[in-house]
Amino acid sequence: MPLDRADTEATPKAILRSDYAPPAWLVEDVALDFDIGETLVDVTASLTIRRNTGGPLVLDGQDLDTKRVEVDGKPFPHRIEGERLILEGLPETFTLTTQVTIDAINNTALEGLYQSGGMLCTQCEAEGFRRITWYPDRPDVMARFTVTIRADKARYPVLLSNGNLIEQADEGARHRAVWRDPFPKPCYLFALVAGDLALVEGPFTTRSGRKVALKFWVEHGNEDQVGHALASLGHAMAWDEKVFGLEYDLNIYNVVAVSHFNMGAMENKSLNIFNSKYVLAKQQTATDGDFLGIESVIAHEYFHNWTGNRVTCRDWFQLTLKEGLTVFRDQEFSADMNSRGLQRIEDVRALRAAQFPEDNGPMAHPIRPESYVEINNFYTSTVYEKGSEVIRMIHTLVGAEGFRKGMDLYFQRHDGQAVTCEDFVAAMEDASGVELAQFRRWYAQAGTPRITAQWSHDPAAKRLTLTLSQATKATPGQPEKLPFHIPVAMGLVGASGTDQPLRLAGENAAQGTSRVLNLTELRQTFVFEDLAEPATPSLFRGFSAPISLDAPYSQADLAFLMANDSDAFNRWDSGQELAARVLLE
Repeated sequence: MPLDRADTEATPKAILRSDYAPPAWLVEDVALDFDIGETLVDVTASLTIRRNTGGPLVLDGQDLDTKRVEVDGKPFPHRIEGERLILEGLPETFTLTTQVTIDAINNTALEGLYQSGGMLCTQCEAEGFRRITWYPDRPDVMARFTVTIRADKARYPVLLSNGNLIEQADEGARHRAVWRDPFPKPCYLFALVAGDLALVEGPFTTRSGRKVALKFWVEHGNEDQVGHALASLGHAMAWDEKVFGLEYDLNIYNVVAVSHFNMGAMENKSLNIFNSKYVLAKQQTATDGDFLGIESVIAHEYFHNWTGNRVTCRDWFQLTLKEGLTVFRDQEFSADMNSRGLQRIEDVRALRAAQFPEDNGPMAHPIRPESYVEINNFYTSTVYEKGSEVIRMIHTLVGAEGFRKGMDLYFQRHDGQAVTCEDFVAAMEDASGVELAQFRRWYAQAGTPRITAQWSHDPAAKRLTLTLSQATKATPGQPEKLPFHIPVAMGLVGASGTDQPLRLAGENAAQGTSRVLNLTELRQTFVFEDLAEPATPSLFRGFSAPISLDAPYSQADLAFLMANDSDAFNRWDSGQELAARVLLE
């Protein structure tokens, strides 16, 4: 049925990645003053702004009762059009001061500043900051924040925000706290918590010798369940220093964990807010899975301090830039803390259970989508878990040393910036010397490639010929797929149960017993020579790419690999396939 004019105008407009334009104005410093009353909160914001590309200044705001708008201390002409505050005729640089009143108590959007369980807290990712004050609510506007919070001492004895605590004082029945974050950040990382919470804390010393206070704020009575999370945070901080050379940058790291926070966990700079499910545990009531999950989530939000906070997304289309990379980092951390083989098995099980159906259904989308109507709809397994697999493939292609060099170059180039997935891949290319032009299709094409494998062995010639083909089904908006660059980590398990040396035709010597093949065409053949004995291919070791595999393994082949494969993941996967076949028979 055709739409009438009213229906057409009501249809939400899609936002396109191709329409990105730099911000017309940049905010360099933000001073926020929160005066928390019985039911309302007065928010005064002073923004130091400079011209970037020019044009009118357009700020975002929702449900704000605007009291004043001043430029350099004087009332300034402005207009409010729906959820936009517009000012024109501005100087090159100036200070914009706005005062608004917000009804945090009755804010049921669960975005911005709202009351939950008797406590005031914030949730600003992706576009919640506009419910706090007028601001260019986009991730590529990064500023340094100073935050003053005033509230009743009895009702809100704990006042927290981002950065270091630089001042606190009593004001009769009320008190104030002033927080300063010296590192530029987008407004989606702003956080504020005001409430009555208990404190559990511990020390951490960085590799350069700085003392950091690790502070966990929980509901009274839960103090005895914080020990594992506190230890996990220290382990994550030390691991990031050792593996990536990344040191924490402030004097305090605050974590708030309460049962009534509606999100799972949020990486706000230096003030993480968690649902208590991801923090609290004790041996009497928690399972091993609970302890492992807490360790992983605590690490994930901490790792965002660099991959997401110090370097953030230019726009929300780049969401996998911070989430895929940080999921990869927390998976690697968990692998080092526990069992690498078991960690990989659990990660792939989760990927196959959640992301593969997403990739093969009506909601299939690339890890970097080209359009959205509502950004919250793209917090998906594809963006997170498949995004992590894309990072893992880069790690496989450039090697551990090349990946570390790429990370170093990425931070050297982009610390304090809002960047794109392309910037990350370029840093990996430039640092490692590995060309990744075709690999970029993983960012643009949806779908799970299906790999068909065939092989034959010539005993007389001591040669095994392996042919691999790739095909990816059409997905919404993408009827035809170009071939992906797929890293195939593999080995050949000889009849004796040991890995055979691998020498491809044309090479002078074997290149070890496990190697990575580059599948870049729709069909490729690889010939291995000088095999001492018949061998069974062990393909996609460690699940080196997010693919589905169609290989002519017999039940005897699967049993052989389950017993002899040197790769823990493939031993498990062979056993799973064998068990499924036996059960189905």
